[in-house]
Amino acid sequence: MISKRRLSVSEDKERLTEDASEARKQPLSKKTKKSHVHNEVEENDNVFVKFLKASGITLKIGESQNQLAVDQIVFQKKLFQTLRKHPSYPTIIEEFVSGLESYIEDQDRFRNCLLSCEHLQDEETSTGTSYCKSLIKLLLGIDILQPAIIRVLFEKLPEFLFEKVNSDGISMPRLIISQLKWLDRVVDSKDLTTKIMQLISVAPLYLQHDFVISLPEILGDSQHADVGKELSDLLTENTLLTVPILDVLSSLQLESKLLTKVRQLVMGKLSSVSLDDLPVIIKFILHSITPTDALEVISELREKLDLQHCILPSQFQVSLSRLRNKGQASFSGNQENSGQDCVTLLFDVIKSAIRYEKIISEAWIKAIERIPSETEHKIFDLAMLLIIYSTNSQTKKYIERVLRNKIRSGCFEEDLLQGTFYIHYLVLKDVCPSILSLAQSLLHSLDQSIILFGSLLYRYSFMFFDTYCQQEVIGVLVTHVCSGNAVEVDAALDILLELVVLSPSAMRLNAVFVKGTLDYLDNMSPQQIRKLFCILSTLAFSKDHEASSHIQDDMHLVIRKQLSSTVFKYKLIGIIGAVTMAGIMAADRSRSSSLTPGSGDLSSEQCTQVTSLLQLVHSCSEQSPQASGLYYDEFANLIHGKRLAPEALEWLGETIFNDFQDAFVVDACVVPEGDYPFPVKALYGLEDYDSCDGIVINLLPLLFSQDFVKDGSTLPSQESDQKLVSPLCLAPYFRLLRLCVDRQHNGNLEEIDGLLDCPIFLTDLEPGERLQSMSVKERSFLCSLIFLTLNWFREVVNAFCRQKLPEMKGKVLTRLKHIVELQQLLEKHLAVTPDYVPPLANFDLETLEVTPHTSTAVSAKIRMQGKTGKKRKADGSKTSSPDVLSKEDNSECDPTPAERSQQEKEFKGKEEKTSVSLQNYHVFFRELDIEVFSILRCGLVTKFILDTEMHTEAAEVVQLQPPELLFLLEDLAQKLDNMLTPVARRVPFLKSKGNRNIGFSHLHQRSASEIVFRVVQLLNPMCNHLENIHNYFQCLTAENHGVVDGPGIKGQEYHTMSSCYLRVLQIFHGLFAWSGFCQLQNNNLLYSALGILTSRLKPGERDQSMEELLRQSFHYLQNFHASIPSFQCALYLIRLLLVILEKSTAPTENKRQIAPLAKEFLCRVWPSGEKERSSIPNDQLQALLGIYLAHTDSVLKAIEEIAGVAVPELINSPKEASSSMFPTLTRTTFVIFFRVMMAELEKTVKGLQAGTAADSQQIHEKKLLYWNMAVRDFSILINLIKVFDSRPVLYACLKYGRLFVEAFLKQCMPLLDFSFRKHREDVLSLLETFQLSTRLLHHLCGHSKIHQDTKLTKHVPFLKKTLELLVCRVKAMLILNNCREAFWLGNLKNRDLQGEEIISQNSQESTANESEGDTSFQVSESQAAKDGEEDKASDGEKEQERDDDESDDDSD
Repeated sequence: MISKRRLSVSEDKERLTEDASEARKQPLSKKTKKSHVHNEVEENDNVFVKFLKASGITLKIGESQNQLAVDQIVFQKKLFQTLRKHPSYPTIIEEFVSGLESYIEDQDRFRNCLLSCEHLQDEETSTGTSYCKSLIKLLLGIDILQPAIIRVLFEKLPEFLFEKVNSDGISMPRLIISQLKWLDRVVDSKDLTTKIMQLISVAPLYLQHDFVISLPEILGDSQHADVGKELSDLLTENTLLTVPILDVLSSLQLESKLLTKVRQLVMGKLSSVSLDDLPVIIKFILHSITPTDALEVISELREKLDLQHCILPSQFQVSLSRLRNKGQASFSGNQENSGQDCVTLLFDVIKSAIRYEKIISEAWIKAIERIPSETEHKIFDLAMLLIIYSTNSQTKKYIERVLRNKIRSGCFEEDLLQGTFYIHYLVLKDVCPSILSLAQSLLHSLDQSIILFGSLLYRYSFMFFDTYCQQEVIGVLVTHVCSGNAVEVDAALDILLELVVLSPSAMRLNAVFVKGTLDYLDNMSPQQIRKLFCILSTLAFSKDHEASSHIQDDMHLVIRKQLSSTVFKYKLIGIIGAVTMAGIMAADRSRSSSLTPGSGDLSSEQCTQVTSLLQLVHSCSEQSPQASGLYYDEFANLIHGKRLAPEALEWLGETIFNDFQDAFVVDACVVPEGDYPFPVKALYGLEDYDSCDGIVINLLPLLFSQDFVKDGSTLPSQESDQKLVSPLCLAPYFRLLRLCVDRQHNGNLEEIDGLLDCPIFLTDLEPGERLQSMSVKERSFLCSLIFLTLNWFREVVNAFCRQKLPEMKGKVLTRLKHIVELQQLLEKHLAVTPDYVPPLANFDLETLEVTPHTSTAVSAKIRMQGKTGKKRKADGSKTSSPDVLSKEDNSECDPTPAERSQQEKEFKGKEEKTSVSLQNYHVFFRELDIEVFSILRCGLVTKFILDTEMHTEAAEVVQLQPPELLFLLEDLAQKLDNMLTPVARRVPFLKSKGNRNIGFSHLHQRSASEIVFRVVQLLNPMCNHLENIHNYFQCLTAENHGVVDGPGIKGQEYHTMSSCYLRVLQIFHGLFAWSGFCQLQNNNLLYSALGILTSRLKPGERDQSMEELLRQSFHYLQNFHASIPSFQCALYLIRLLLVILEKSTAPTENKRQIAPLAKEFLCRVWPSGEKERSSIPNDQLQALLGIYLAHTDSVLKAIEEIAGVAVPELINSPKEASSSMFPTLTRTTFVIFFRVMMAELEKTVKGLQAGTAADSQQIHEKKLLYWNMAVRDFSILINLIKVFDSRPVLYACLKYGRLFVEAFLKQCMPLLDFSFRKHREDVLSLLETFQLSTRLLHHLCGHSKIHQDTKLTKHVPFLKKTLELLVCRVKAMLILNNCREAFWLGNLKNRDLQGEEIISQNSQESTANESEGDTSFQVSESQAAKDGEEDKASDGEKEQERDDDESDDDSD
């Protein structure tokens, strides 16, 4: 019985044809048929007609159907019995078939025999079957007739091959072939196969197609192999039959070799086939894949399969332009593309394959993963990853990892993703939930490039999919916004901002979901609040007023509610929201017409709305200096972003200038009157005024009148009707004023340039001896005065830093000098003013949570140990404590947690007088704009002093001095660290987001790429400064004849220059380590930066390759190694060179120079710190040593050099002594060296591939030699604990010792299995050396328990378990080499590190089994002599101690 197959298309057509033929005959009534029956019945007395009539079939002539009077099975049974029992059987069969041949010579009769019979319904024998087979099909069901009938059919069929289809639509060849389908049994299947293949070879093309398709429904399973071979041959001869042949081959059971042959043939033609044929071809290729060749086939398939040709490039570009202009409406016409149906069908075939064949999905992912270059990736690759991600849940993690790696390497860019969505959006729409799930996972990353890719997934899903999917996208984005994770919130808000601009109409439909995020404002940063209100305001005030009126009402309601709140935090949120909304309402439509109700100027009604809203904000904030300061800063940000229409700016400018002058500026001739605690003086003026026409900033009287000394840390009463003019608002108000003037006059600040050089009403700030005698109130007053003065100068520098006139530049440099001087004064005041709270300078929400309860911040050295250029010593009577430091470090924004903990450790370890660091107060200083660093370009500036008649009276040369340079470099380094360094930790849900971004609010309103662009522009002047500093240290070294602690080393200038050196290297490192350089759009920035460094070596050369620029930049930076003044600078230089190397594709040449350079720094004698303590922090020494060992040619030789030569020099040396080979190695730093060497040794052996028996003899010997060196190094290191037995050393020994033994088990023991016979002596030596080390580890376990050190004992159980596994593994190796008798176990006593026996209560009952040193080795050796091979079981030390404590550990 042949296998059942699905009906083909041709079978369906033939069935329909038969039904149609039957239907045409049905209208004949029974009465009509009976009246003509004598005319229709075949009257013939031959055997054929007579037997059929006797069996139940009446043959008709003409167009009438043959009639079946009995059931079909009954007919076949009767006819079979009639023939079988006939006296002349089997001759009667030939006579019967001859009658059939004679009967079907008439074409009409033959057709009737091929069409279905008519079942007489009034017969009682009928089974009620609605469909009757044809006469020929019934005869084929009789075994004794089947071969002859088949012969007759194939003899008859050629007559009709080239005839046209009849008028009734019936094709005789198809009708004849259909008789052979789905036979219950084929008597001679081989003959049938031969006949039908011969027929296919001579038939016309259109019939060949039908005949081939019918093969699976005709043939039995036994003929599949033969048919497959013939079809494969036919495939090479006739390419027009490719699709039907492959369709049939997919349905046959064939050998893998044949399938592989056909697949290779088809794969070669894949690129030239039409799109309509692709689904069948791909189905066959995927059907023929085996586990062994899956990866190879899929790799070849993806290379040759390119679906982009189904859409014309011109159509693609036109649609993309429409997409940018009109949002989601751009792709509506693509649905008419006929090629999309074939593509959809193709992906259905692929999805079916990967859903049920795991090997296909895994091979496809691996094929994409192994693509090396970004140029080789196709749209189809990304589409396949998304399809597999949605189809196979088991591979989701794998696909996410592949995607992340591809995104980081720049292989998957925005253009590729955009093209994927454009071409395959109909396919991707079905997997929208999976795409959103993937995007959600990517947004959890810390890598900005991955977050950007996840954001693009959301954006394109919204723009290309239908309304339901858009709603799902918004729902997921709202979930991100409410998650509390700062990175996710920022990314989600950025996506919503883009969607509001690109698809405002679609976003308005989902506005109700976005409004729900207003309930989560408590957990958002100020910048995130601005984004959210910008999104909602844009929706509310977009072009379609009527559709968004309800959003406007909700926005006004929320903002008024927040502004009137008695909770101060909500009032500040209301201010941010109101100013943001006012900015959208009064946006500059000349720049962006999509955000505002129409084009042109603001209407009077709109101006009134904006004015009333701002007046509301002003009235709600005027009673609070902090609220007013935030209001001024928010408004200044609007103006700075050039987002305000000129009409609104004009209204603002009418009042701001006069208000500022009335509040803070007085005439110079006016002498302040009042009972001030200090004499009032006009200080820090840059011009000599002979008359009283000058102006002065009225700072001290304002501060005193507000009683700031008493109430500065609390908010003023809001119930007072008196208008407050707080000095807190001086800096933010001036920022608003100067930005307004700058915008109105296109950068010209002549209108307010008098504020640059005007003096300030202060008092004598130099404390002198009377500082100690002042009251706490007076000292706090002076501190607040200095803080406010510093913030005024900072804003003045922000305002005038971009002025081009030399006179103005000179004044800005002078103000910068004043800032540095005031900071030094402030340190002295803060050191003797405990529990002081400075006046606020940044008024955003984050400041509320970090205002310290104590302001005496103690710090050893900030950020890096080498920053000694600003060593601040306090007076001897200060009262600060380590607890104060701890509070301050927890509440203030330190650069990183690691550095903060380092500062605390250093402080606790010092017994010197602590000093105040302004780093802990940076939140109380106004933020410097990024434009300020253009001052770094200043060289010598000539400042002219004019007389009263504007004639030059004198000329003064002003230059950027080292203290001012250090001030700028420190601030820039902090900005880059905050902006470009990724956050290395996640924030728990609804937890505080930390203080990392406090004081950088202006910075975070710019993108990271914009900041990088600004810094790249500053590279040239910074290189100038770096080279000048380099020359300074070169000259100093020459003057001191190379003496490290020579004259000048301890000077202030030396420390300042050293700190400048460090900061420049930090800035360079932060710049080039930016992860954004991996993105394609930032390649030009990297190219420019490297070009600047290269031009310092080879000026004038252009159009160099990226690799050449990287090589030259490496050499340029490497040249500075000789002048490095401190260990911290050395580490940053090494890190900078490594960052440059990482960007190179062929860094081999330069990579070799890293290890010698790192070793040179480790072997250099560095200047000692205070009180002869080492100036090298442990973490930095560990980092540099790790870099050296990781990049050296031979890690094992380097470790042996340090541990075997350098360390022994310290054994009998004084405590302060250092190694002559490595001066950085002392008894104090030994633990760092030991820990790094153990870690690198374990890492090295773990990365060595385990040997296999298939490897050559040379490879075995090489690996065995390598392990001998590794075990020797391990033994040297382990034996050092006998001398250096401090707790950290023992901890490192336990931790890395276990890891090394585990690596030995996995990597070395397989090698010993098949090396034992040929290298017996080498294996013995190796195991003997390893035995001594593991025995010492056992002694260390006992030492840990005797001293009851919990930190050490927690590693003991794991180490013992590993040593026990080693015993079993060694025994297995001996058994494998037929040397079981050489394995010997003995009792090993518990001893301490010095080898003394540990006497315990249960020592006599101990059953710990372990091989016993030399004795066991001798026994093993003698036994090996007998057997020919042996091993040393003593290496496998097995410690099982039956102490109560130890047995507990073992059970763990």
